[in-house]
Parts: sequence; structure tokens; C-alpha cells
Amino acid sequence: MTNTDEEKTVREAASAADTAGNAVGSAPAAKRPRKRMAVTLGVIAAIVVVAGAGLWVWHEQPSFCGAICHMPMSQYVDTYEAEPGQAATDKWGNEVSDASAMTAAYHRSETGATCLSCHEPVLSEQVAEGANWVSGNYEVVLNPTFDGVLLERDENQLTEASGKAGEEFCLNESCHNMTREQLIEKTSDRDFNPHVAQHDNYDCSTCHKAHRASVYYCTKCHSEAADELPAGWLTMKDAEKLEATA
Repeated sequence: MTNTDEEKTVREAASAADTAGNAVGSAPAAKRPRKRMAVTLGVIAAIVVVAGAGLWVWHEQPSFCGAICHMPMSQYVDTYEAEPGQAATDKWGNEVSDASAMTAAYHRSETGATCLSCHEPVLSEQVAEGANWVSGNYEVVLNPTFDGVLLERDENQLTEASGKAGEEFCLNESCHNMTREQLIEKTSDRDFNPHVAQHDNYDCSTCHKAHRASVYYCTKCHSEAADELPAGWLTMKDAEKLEATA
């Protein structure tokens, strides 16, 4: 081999080595963008999870209902946060001698119930109510004290979207896990058993009110039933004197 051939061989070997070195050196650079992308996606996923968890917790609170769907909401929040055993004000502005007479306050205190414990978050209902709120397709009571308070809803209206029977609003596995017969037996020691259908089958909401004092319906005809009036409850006569009790 001549010197010229040797020099050519050396140059080719050096060139090959440089090419290989460049290839090896460039490999980490190709991986860096993928690593940054993975980190970025991980951070975004973490933010979404945390934000979603926070939104779900907020979704359970009265403030969510007030911010998204219902206004005014303060009256409902006040009755929900009222302390049983103490005087309070109902959603109409009427005085309640004992907040335990309002089931919203009583259930919050005794069981930790939230708005959605009773107002079951059925998606179709929430979408419909949201659309009605935006379009103004809803009814409110107009009175000098609380202009715009939503009308009360009975059990059938509250369970309509879920497909449950009205009675299941209260008598279900998550709340009062008993039958109507068992409920009658539970209050059989009272002179006037309010759960016996002596005249008609009345909804639980006929007597039990969430955001105002509950009413002992038996007193409409039997004045002596007032002797068994629970704390804070009203007789029918007293309830009918109050403004906006419809």
C-alpha cells in the first residue's frame, strides 16, 4: 500500500469515527423533547385532577347551587346552617322558635347532610333547571320581604326526574330505611299517630318542611293534638297566619 493509500484510509476512518461520535452525541438531544412533553402532560393531568376534586367538593355545598343555578340563595343557606335548639328565621323571614323544626337544619346537624343529599343531582334535571334559570322559565313568590324566593316543591316534584315514588324521597336506604308500616309502628305511642292514613295518604312534606317550620297537620281538625307538638313546630292555625307559607 502506498503512502497515498494509507493517508486515504486514515482519513476515511477518522471521518467514520466523527460520524459515529456525532450520532452518539445527538441521541440524548432527541430524547429531551419527549421527556419535557411527558412532564408537561403529567403536570396538566395533576392540575385537572386537583381542580376536578375541588369542583366536586364545591358541588356539594350550598354556595355552588347559589352561584350556578339558584338566586337568591342566602335564605336557604341560612335555614340550612341554623342550629337546632336555637331560634332562627325561615326562608320567608318568619321567626322559628327552634331550628330543629326545619328539616334542612336538623339533617345537617344530625347526619351531616348537604343540599344534594335531598336534592338528588340527576343530570337531566340539573340541565333542565339550568336552562329554565337562564330563560327565566320558573315561578317565584313575590312578597315585600323576600322578593323572588322559589316556590316550594312537594315530594312528587322532587322525585320526578329520578323515577322514584314520592314517598321514596324520605323512605329509602340512604335516609329513613323503613316501610310506611314500620314508620307507623315507630310513632304508635302518640295519641294522634300522624303516619296513619286515617283520612287520606299525605306526603311527608305535608308536615315536614325543609326551609321553614314544620307543621303538625293533625291540628287542623284536632286542636288537642297540639299537646304533642314537637319543639319549634307550628299548628295549622299558626302556620296559616304566616306570610308566604304556600
